[in-house]
Amino acid sequence: MIAITGANGNLGKATIHFLLKKVPPTDIIAIVRNPEKLTGSHIENVKIRKADYNNRVELEKALKGVTTLLQISATSTGETGRQQEKNVVLAAKAAGVKRIVYTSSLKPKSNAHFLATHQAMATEQEILQSGLAYIFLRNSLYMEVIPGLIGSTIETKEIRYPSGDGRVSFVSRLDIAEALASILIGCEHDNQIYEITGDTAYSFAELAQLITEEKSDIKINHTDISEKIFREELTNYQMPSDVVDLLASMASGIKYNEFSYTDKTLERILHRKPLALAEYIKSL
Repeated sequence: MIAITGANGNLGKATIHFLLKKVPPTDIIAIVRNPEKLTGSHIENVKIRKADYNNRVELEKALKGVTTLLQISATSTGETGRQQEKNVVLAAKAAGVKRIVYTSSLKPKSNAHFLATHQAMATEQEILQSGLAYIFLRNSLYMEVIPGLIGSTIETKEIRYPSGDGRVSFVSRLDIAEALASILIGCEHDNQIYEITGDTAYSFAELAQLITEEKSDIKINHTDISEKIFREELTNYQMPSDVVDLLASMASGIKYNEFSYTDKTLERILHRKPLALAEYIKSL
């Protein structure tokens, strides 16, 4: 039995879509906090169990009978996020889960600027200490975050982002979901750590050039604003302070090349080339 936490998120739903091509729906358990929000044809006949990341007892109950768990990283940050992810690991151990597939952060290190990396490192350690079989997918940034990062670029003809010359090996979330589905049904990946990236890393100036090439009637430029201005602009959008901190830390991580590493592992798992950034840009 395969269970997926955070199954109502974009990655969770996409992974279920690919899993359904490989196993019967009755072999899949979607674990969500609000079952009523999990709708759509992709979950027809999939078992749905309710559990909150903050409730270890509830998680343990939801994980009964599960052999393989896909633990999708929590959206909460800081100590709350760390505790939530720890709760999942402890509940999995208590419930008799055999293996955990965890979506981690690319090339994590203790001095990382990106705040979510520290949470990922803590969870990796919890999983290793649990004694369960593990597979870590250390993902670079999703291509699908680009629209949120560049905002109204097409209208303003400017990407305002404090990334300096830092590069990102953007990777398709759908490609990751397809890879996860393959990993979840086999044991040949057990106790492996995979760095999951696109084939090429791009600076935001190069991203602007790619958009320019696809939208041939306009010229897009990258303006490397300061972190202070970036924070002020996010705050003006009335974003909560913890979200501002997370997004600013992501920008800083990009600036210092925490997402610039490239690797062919995803291509090997998929047995094909992953989606190229230029192809994704065409859809914007």
